[in-house]
Amino acid sequence: MSHTTTHPARFQVIGPRDLDTLPALQRLSPATRAEMRRVARVLPFRTNRYVVDELIDWARVPDDPLFQLTFPQPDMLTPADRATLVRAEHAADPAALDAAVRAVRRRLNPHPAGQSSLNVPTLRGRPLPGLQHKYRETVLFFPAQGQTCHAYCTYCFRWPQFVETDAPRFASRETDDLIAYLRAHPDVSSVLITGGDPMIMRAEVLRRYVEPLLDADLPGLTSIRIGTKSVAYWPQRFVEDDDADDVARLFEQVVARGKTLALMAHYSHPRELSTPVARRALARILSTGAVVRCQAPVIRHVNDDPAVWRELWRTEVQLGAVPYYLFVARDTGARRYFEVPLARAWEIYRDALAAVSGLARTVRGPAMSATPGKVVVDGVAEILGERVFVLRLLQARDPAWVGRPFFARFDPAAAWLDQLRPAFGEPRFFFETSGADAPGGDVAGAPRRRALPVIQGAA
Repeated sequence: MSHTTTHPARFQVIGPRDLDTLPALQRLSPATRAEMRRVARVLPFRTNRYVVDELIDWARVPDDPLFQLTFPQPDMLTPADRATLVRAEHAADPAALDAAVRAVRRRLNPHPAGQSSLNVPTLRGRPLPGLQHKYRETVLFFPAQGQTCHAYCTYCFRWPQFVETDAPRFASRETDDLIAYLRAHPDVSSVLITGGDPMIMRAEVLRRYVEPLLDADLPGLTSIRIGTKSVAYWPQRFVEDDDADDVARLFEQVVARGKTLALMAHYSHPRELSTPVARRALARILSTGAVVRCQAPVIRHVNDDPAVWRELWRTEVQLGAVPYYLFVARDTGARRYFEVPLARAWEIYRDALAAVSGLARTVRGPAMSATPGKVVVDGVAEILGERVFVLRLLQARDPAWVGRPFFARFDPAAAWLDQLRPAFGEPRFFFETSGADAPGGDVAGAPRRRALPVIQGAA
């Protein structure tokens, strides 16, 4: 890793075919590289020259956190799935190998938290696969040209967007349906343009998605968000690419039209903010009037240490960005390799928060983007002689659930909501009996809601 090299003028992809030829990997054994190729058959692998040359400390590989974050790791597959692939490889039948890969992918929970079954809204009875609408005030939009990234995170919960699976991808090539849907749902105040990574698009393509939102006369729309990892994996996008100035002008245009332009920046480790070009990129974005909010999950092998988060949040605040979310890695993909138990995630959050000033305590977490909503672990307590997790919904499919505390039996091994059980002898959590519908109602009417049951002792 060096910060003295000249940053490449041209974006250069590194993919599965480079695993055997990349000079830096030759220090790993042939058997390890073979396992990495096997993982890359199942889960997407893509990085770039900047990540390889500037972010990874090759003297620490394979334990380096940025290497763990961007390169396939042998233990990302279970022994059983690895054996399935080995048998298919030995059969030397491409069709059998393809079938084995697809079977492994299906076992990895490709669309968690009801993404495809509950979040896809309808317009005049027609599903809109390029949109998701889980929370009343926010609609997610997936531009077709933005469904890749400058580099893929190994934990990514949207990995099915980048590989062949049996499930459809989220993607839309135009904004007509989006705008019609927003007109029918005036409660929506924020559109999140997401992917993949929208900043993979040329400025002129991104403009074709953003400008219609500005011209549509949607008085309820107050903010446009862009979810991106480019600030970490290709910060040249904002300062050195040949259309970087056009990107800045587009951001300025959104702000000038009275909308908040919020860049939802994915920084997973303080090293991603350590290079001069990364800091220049953040300064350039902020100079347009955009706000930058920073979020990432806590990931084993990468950032499961309060000292890492403390440094990350302090650096973000120092550079003018806002720490926003510490997430729990979603229950998909190589989750068992990366997952951190909820009790440990809460300790990491608590200890990191205790070591920063109030300016960094804007960050919320550890938060699970689960089926009912964003569930935050507020702490561990003993109540009526029972040790419990104290939980709360920060966002919810039903707005009446927001802020509602609830309790789960303490389980030191639990790493996701579905592994928790209600405390105090309750048969189920309150949201498990409501049957509330997803907030994607048809244009003929508002999103449907059902009355919530009253559970004794619940706020």
